[in-house]
Amino acid sequence: MTSLLDEPSLGMALLLFGGCALVIGVVGTRLTGIVDDLADRTGLGEAIAGAVLLGMATSLSGIVVSVSAALADRPTLAMSNALGGIAVQTLFLTIADITHRRANLEHAAASLGNLMQAGLLLCLLSLVLVGRFAPEWTLWQVHPVTPLLLLGYLFGLRLVDRSRDNPMWRPAQTRETQPDVPDERAMKRSATRLWLSFVALAAMLGISGWLLERCAAVIAEQTGLGQSVVGALMTAVVTSLPELVTSVAAVRRGALTLAVAGIIGGNAFDTLFVAASDIAYRGGSVYHAIPDTVALWVALSLLMTGILMVGMIHRERQGPGRIGFESVGIIACYLAGALALLLGP
Repeated sequence: MTSLLDEPSLGMALLLFGGCALVIGVVGTRLTGIVDDLADRTGLGEAIAGAVLLGMATSLSGIVVSVSAALADRPTLAMSNALGGIAVQTLFLTIADITHRRANLEHAAASLGNLMQAGLLLCLLSLVLVGRFAPEWTLWQVHPVTPLLLLGYLFGLRLVDRSRDNPMWRPAQTRETQPDVPDERAMKRSATRLWLSFVALAAMLGISGWLLERCAAVIAEQTGLGQSVVGALMTAVVTSLPELVTSVAAVRRGALTLAVAGIIGGNAFDTLFVAASDIAYRGGSVYHAIPDTVALWVALSLLMTGILMVGMIHRERQGPGRIGFESVGIIACYLAGALALLLGP
């Protein structure tokens, strides 16, 4: 009988893949309420809690997939999972926008923290492109861009936190704007119990990610789809399910800032998948070990984030199909990228 440590058959791989998707989706739903309560209980606020706690926790399965793939000398799968995840999570924000029927979500969740996170994400994605086109220099098999990604992420979080304490810019308040106001019920819950629940659920996501990588490698090899397609359109979607369910759940809870921050903050954290993959990959620079079809997702993610950022600044109340123009643009970008990947060489 085949164990989980051996290479499973295609049927078993597909079955495990579906099971991991279910676990990731259910756990992601549970995480939203816990992080929302932690944001109020600890005083972090929804923007910071969404970016750091929710973003990191929901990204655990994804980073395990990328690091495991890099260690197994599958850099294409590692990078396509990381970069495809950023694109699909941005796409998921349009689903949350559709769920919030009262007004365009980016209008109602106007937040300086979210704008700062979007700017940080643009910088980090640009660094990934710099690594792709820079000389293939490495120190101990690690490219110089990798530590810059980590330092840039930490410095960006510090700026976001400082801007929250001493904002130099504020969005105009409208009838549809949903402010980040602490919930009195959250203040009555035990902080210790909330943290323990958070850690347990995050661990479940990490284990699911490890199983998912093994299944994805088998699916890519035995179906002939290739690591680029499986990574960008399968594992990236599955490991991003927590961002979808947490964003929709946050919208339904009225935590609109958390809904947007969880996606944008999660995307900023997901750029560290690339850094972690470069460290894990022993074949040199992981930035230079990927095909152009994978590098395309960096450019698409930059474009989608730029469109989102413009939408958050413009703050259109209602757009085509009762969603913002930015949601329409993001959907078009993702579909074009998926089509290019499927029809490419």
